[in-house]
Amino acid sequence: MMSMPSEPLLRVVIVDDETPARNRLRDLLVDCAVKVPLEVVGEAATGREALELLQGQDADLVLLDIRMPEMGGVELAEHLLKLQHPPAVIFVTAYEEYAVKAFELNAIDYLLKPIRASRLAEALLKARSIAPLRADLLRGLSDAPRQHLSVTEGGKVYLVPITDIVYFKAELKYVTIRTLQREYLIEESLTRLEQEYAKRFVRIHRNCLVARDSIVGFERLSGAETDAHWVVLLKGLADKVAISRRQQHIVRDLSRQP
Repeated sequence: MMSMPSEPLLRVVIVDDETPARNRLRDLLVDCAVKVPLEVVGEAATGREALELLQGQDADLVLLDIRMPEMGGVELAEHLLKLQHPPAVIFVTAYEEYAVKAFELNAIDYLLKPIRASRLAEALLKARSIAPLRADLLRGLSDAPRQHLSVTEGGKVYLVPITDIVYFKAELKYVTIRTLQREYLIEESLTRLEQEYAKRFVRIHRNCLVARDSIVGFERLSGAETDAHWVVLLKGLADKVAISRRQQHIVRDLSRQP
């Protein structure tokens, strides 16, 4: 009698900024391997490390801590959606009751610390059937703005820190990100970016948001071929970004600020 082929090992990555928490989860996974064939294929202490790891290591499941410095788990999960083969994600949280309620409402799986082996085994058994996360659901899980935007170039995902961005400019279906070093293209809504980063960026045109800290002054330009208009002068860049008539009040408003 021919034996049925065994199910492939569930490839798991652990992401938590605390070493004891990663060790504890690894030990629990060893115990669960009796019921669920698996292998831990990697660990990461930060969101950036995890993204780099998962671009070189195929994984079926990421056990992802919600609270981490620099980049929380919810933000990382959104960046992971840019991977060619995004893994399933199960979030891990200690005591964030508001997050737990949000996860339950959106049918997103989570584990509550301290994690019980039986609960972990139950989650692992369902891992292969977990529906891919949706960006709109993830955005509803956190009130905090993302600390990075993710850009896909040449099949690789790169992180651009929000603090490096001088301005956003919408062009057709894309938004151009301008840093001091270069430009990137992303598929994002300029309106969403304006809402998410209202404290950091100001709209100067229907298609452009500029970082307040990058504005060093304003200049009024006029010529035979163009109507007189204001432009924004930017720290560290030669670019002069036009201000629309509707937004010309920012010349007055920002000039008054100390």
